[in-house]
Amino acid sequence: MHIVANVLIAFVAVLHLLFMFLEMFMWERPMGCKVFGHSSHHALSSKVLAKNQGLYNGFLAAGLIWGLWLGEAGDAIKIFFLSCVIVAGVFGAMTATKKILFVQALPAALGLGAVFLF
Repeated sequence: MHIVANVLIAFVAVLHLLFMFLEMFMWERPMGCKVFGHSSHHALSSKVLAKNQGLYNGFLAAGLIWGLWLGEAGDAIKIFFLSCVIVAGVFGAMTATKKILFVQALPAALGLGAVFLF
């Protein structure tokens, strides 16, 4: 059943690649404004911060992909990066919007639980 954990981890990695793409390349476009619920004025004034945030999401995805690539030998790496995603999701829910708890932290928590169960 290790495959269940790996599928969940891959899902979290894909989510973070999507977050990276949206934050780094779509932030100022209508789609980015709609997804993140901000105005074009806010997007313009915060685009550098969004690109930085996107880069960090890319690092989280890269770490999860690295752990997957290593197979069972990468379990410690998977645990570390899933834990980072959970912490970031909880912090985002406390400081930005509660939706982040369900979109970011919950999938990572399910993946982390699956790593420990399987």
